[in-house]
Amino acid sequence: MSAIAQVIDGKIVNQGTAADAANGLSTAVEASNELDKDAFLQLLVAQMRYQDPLEPTSNTEYISQLATFSELEEMQNVNASMEMSRASSLVGQYVFMKVTDSSGYTTYPEGQVDYVVYQGGKAYLSINETLYSIDDLDTVADADYLLASRLATSFSAALNKLPKPENLTQSDLDSVKEVIDVYENMTVYQRTFISNDDMTLLEKYVEQYKKMTGSEESGEDGKTE
Repeated sequence: MSAIAQVIDGKIVNQGTAADAANGLSTAVEASNELDKDAFLQLLVAQMRYQDPLEPTSNTEYISQLATFSELEEMQNVNASMEMSRASSLVGQYVFMKVTDSSGYTTYPEGQVDYVVYQGGKAYLSINETLYSIDDLDTVADADYLLASRLATSFSAALNKLPKPENLTQSDLDSVKEVIDVYENMTVYQRTFISNDDMTLLEKYVEQYKKMTGSEESGEDGKTE
């Protein structure tokens, strides 16, 4: 790059000020660790303004720099379009965010994405009437997976609230029947989320339930096949 200087009345003066202008802009770019199209254009204008008139930058070099600027702008436009497309595809999905505030405290908001807005070159997801940056997206949950996971959790909690199988009384049978019915109404996929320990415990309740109600294996109640 040509030397940077100002010329007044045919004399090169204030060279330090011109250099400071370019250096100040470069320092700002380095501080942000990012050269966007606006910063690139400012650098180019500064170079044109403070170039040495005795050794001006060639037209070829300017054309090359302008081509670089155009490529940079095009890449940013493509990236912005891809991010918006990605964000839009999340509408209706259930997501988990990971948000860390200025004090370092992290929260995990969750919910369905209602809509997406695009502000300042960044996509934001609306969840429960609050906007979150797409950069804070942590997990996208499949609806069937989420339902099965939560159903298994509630099933386990209900199962473990019951008295031990050997301690069941007639007054407990309705609660046992409700737990068995929940299992019976699960899909094959949902049943795969139930732990082996819960399955073993369920079988004990089914066996005890049959003994106390006189149900046959071929009968309607307590079938866990």
